[in-house]
Amino acid sequence: MTQSWTNGYVADIAYIEGFYVQQSPARMALACLFGNVAVDLPAADDTACYLELGCGIGLGALLTAASNPSWQVTAVDYNPAHIAIGTRLARAARIDNINFLEADITNLAASPEGRSIPQADFVTMHGLWSWVSPEVRAGIVRLLATKTRPGCMVHLSYNALPAWQGGLGMQRLIYEAGIRSGGRSDAQAQAGLSLARDLKAVDAKYLTESSLTRDLLDSTAGMSTEYLSHEYMSAHWSPAFHADVVAAMADAKLEWVSSCNPMENFPELMLTAEQRAVMDRYKDPILRELIKDICLPRQLRHDVFVRGPRRIANDERDAALRQLTVVPIVSADELQTKLRVPAGMAEVSGAMKDMMVAALRGPATIGDLLSLGGDRSNPAELVSMLVGSYQGQIAMRTNGTQPDSANRLNRVLGARVNSIVDAKTSGGLASSRLGTGLTAPPLLQFIAARLLDGEREDNAEAWIKALSADVIPEKHDTVRKVVNTAIEQRLPIMRQLGIVPE
Repeated sequence: MTQSWTNGYVADIAYIEGFYVQQSPARMALACLFGNVAVDLPAADDTACYLELGCGIGLGALLTAASNPSWQVTAVDYNPAHIAIGTRLARAARIDNINFLEADITNLAASPEGRSIPQADFVTMHGLWSWVSPEVRAGIVRLLATKTRPGCMVHLSYNALPAWQGGLGMQRLIYEAGIRSGGRSDAQAQAGLSLARDLKAVDAKYLTESSLTRDLLDSTAGMSTEYLSHEYMSAHWSPAFHADVVAAMADAKLEWVSSCNPMENFPELMLTAEQRAVMDRYKDPILRELIKDICLPRQLRHDVFVRGPRRIANDERDAALRQLTVVPIVSADELQTKLRVPAGMAEVSGAMKDMMVAALRGPATIGDLLSLGGDRSNPAELVSMLVGSYQGQIAMRTNGTQPDSANRLNRVLGARVNSIVDAKTSGGLASSRLGTGLTAPPLLQFIAARLLDGEREDNAEAWIKALSADVIPEKHDTVRKVVNTAIEQRLPIMRQLGIVPE
């Protein structure tokens, strides 16, 4: 049954739980440096305010609050079920520096609730802009105009055009067929997808001539129904051109800086030599981004905006990059030096490979790594390779003990895991050193909780038994291998980040 208050949004089922590293303050700061904008990250004991709009159940906001107990975090969502789940997790972990707010962003800026939101140093919006009505997008801009401090960094993700142009008809077909089928949004999405697949099978022009629609319809079979419902069943689903989003953010005095995905800021990794030659005829950054989007299959953009950016020269940017500390998030024997990028295969070799190997041995500044490689000229390239390939992450703090708030949240998250087959899109564990979460599947959440409760890894057989309750006996050896691999490869990283005790 359709709920009148939803105004075309999917609200009858909760969205998938997820943590997205692009929402982390350090990742926003790195994007600023890549865009030649100065940043001042808070010191260890500084206060700061972090605002998430469209927070879902608020996992990312919770990880930020738990990792930074001196900060104030506000998490806003329209769906009361999301707010209820987030509030319950915060209460269970006794996270008292986060405020979950159920609100319609359309008129939030002028409301008493909106006026009570602290001025933000960081704002993030993931999976919001392209799925809400024009009235809500206008409300987002009004709120940002009143709730962002000078220097505030704003992360915004959205479905991008022209990459999605081949999928416009597909989404409309799924939506129109779904709403006519009745039932909950997940059933509606499946009904719409069934029709789309049937039409693809009989060579419907606009479902077969686009590689986007062909690939999407093939891949949706293995996706969660919660994700598919929220992705395709919004009445307001609307991909956007980068230039239009930039123009909208300008009304809040926010200027586009760069992409939160590091490699996307390097044309040599994204474009062919011939494409770069055309783009290099133009200096305007917005036109250059449009040219890039015309050439790339970039369906989702992660952009960073700043209110009052302080532009810096390349030498100042490079000096700031050298001061950054990178921490490994994969083990040294997992190092990937062949990276698939839109322009082809990027193979890291020579001094760059040596620096990446050294980086995966433990925390190091970019400057120290560059000196090991005998190359002090391009810190941006090294950071991009390490962070953009998801093998390293920028540290907010290089030392210090994990706060009790982070330990409590990690225990709560791990206590929910009862099986190796527990499925969450992108879980996380709070880390004060990262100032955000470490991307962690349910298995790592389970292991962290057990270690925080005083157990040791030599108790792995008991863990395997607990995680295999709903696994057929023939698969128990597979479970054992997965658990032991996680202990061998991921436990040292979690210890290095202070997530679990030594």
